[in-house]
Amino acid sequence: MEAIYLEAEVREDSEVGKSHLLRKNNFVPCIVYGEGKKTVPLKIDRGRLIKFMHAHHGGENMVITLKVASSSDKKTEEKAVLIKELQTHPVSGDILHVDFNEISLTKRIEVKVPVASKGEAVGVKQDGGTLEHIIWEIEVECLPTQIPEKIEVDVTNLKIGDYVHVKDLVVPEGVIVKHEQDAIVFSLVPPHKEELAGEAAVGEAATSAEPEVIKKEKKPVEGEEEAGKPEAK
Repeated sequence: MEAIYLEAEVREDSEVGKSHLLRKNNFVPCIVYGEGKKTVPLKIDRGRLIKFMHAHHGGENMVITLKVASSSDKKTEEKAVLIKELQTHPVSGDILHVDFNEISLTKRIEVKVPVASKGEAVGVKQDGGTLEHIIWEIEVECLPTQIPEKIEVDVTNLKIGDYVHVKDLVVPEGVIVKHEQDAIVFSLVPPHKEELAGEAAVGEAATSAEPEVIKKEKKPVEGEEEAGKPEAK
């Protein structure tokens, strides 16, 4: 696995708890959590972090090697981490804070991986059915270096009434699915009755409609009405 690096700096004591000042100086405050280890407060240059996120599609489930520099002892330490949480501004979308989890590359971990469909189901294309996507991500166990970006399911041959269960998913070697095996991931359901009834009504209206002939009553011309009446005796 190719290492993916991201540079960070240790937050000095004077900077801890002053996130607003860090953001003002174009830094994003971060913190690294580790099992049985002391948390480490960090800061990352905002421009560098944004560029990294764009290049790596948000960095989700990606093993990142943080190159942590300390201004006090001039040393650089590398930490293998996963993004635990990314906090963004609700309006602007700016990155406000990042939480990292430090991991061991030789210890299996549990993560959630997205599930995606591939292809167009025959039951949708030919029979007008609907492909329902029920489970969007599943929990798996594997080494950090084995985390799949996503699990794809080829739905091309699905017909109305067909299902895809968790046990039907094909995962890479070394990856163990922790989700309930009989849970339904995809189902192909028939068109709703309302849709069928609506389509039938439209079809009947189209085939049975005939042009309506509107007869207009002829308005008598002045003088003709009197001429047409019988003479009084």
